[in-house]
Amino acid sequence: MKVHDLKPPPGSRTARRRPGRGIGGKGGKTAGRGTKGQKARGKVPVGFEGGQMPLQRRIPKLRGFNNPFRVTYQPVNLDVIESSDLDEVTPETLYARGLVSKGALVKVLARGEVTRAVTVRAHAFSEGARAALEAVGATIEVLPLPWGDRRPPARGNALTNR
Repeated sequence: MKVHDLKPPPGSRTARRRPGRGIGGKGGKTAGRGTKGQKARGKVPVGFEGGQMPLQRRIPKLRGFNNPFRVTYQPVNLDVIESSDLDEVTPETLYARGLVSKGALVKVLARGEVTRAVTVRAHAFSEGARAALEAVGATIEVLPLPWGDRRPPARGNALTNR
């Protein structure tokens, strides 16, 4: 058998219907559009309801909610701290190595393990990371958040925060 001998099985490829081509071609005369009316004659936009407010505009939008005061941390795992070979891990030293963004709040997470005693300064620690660091004799220091005990500043541009 050659490629030029291949053909689809009989009955699997049928010609598409061509409405409005006369009585011999299925869908002649009214071409499946019924009789008279706007839908029989011209184009009707999808969702058009004759001037009534369409369903997609009647239903509430359900846009959700974005908390402008959400606090986001950049995660740093224990295996990253181990492979960095730093004795003192701070947001500044992590930024210098390209591991976090500038001015980011850092949270230490428990993936991996640390085998040496290091000093870790971060804004937050997971329970597993804290336990793993204390088990090897590491020093843990929780840094204060930059806005103190007040709520964080709203995110977004100055025009939307009036």
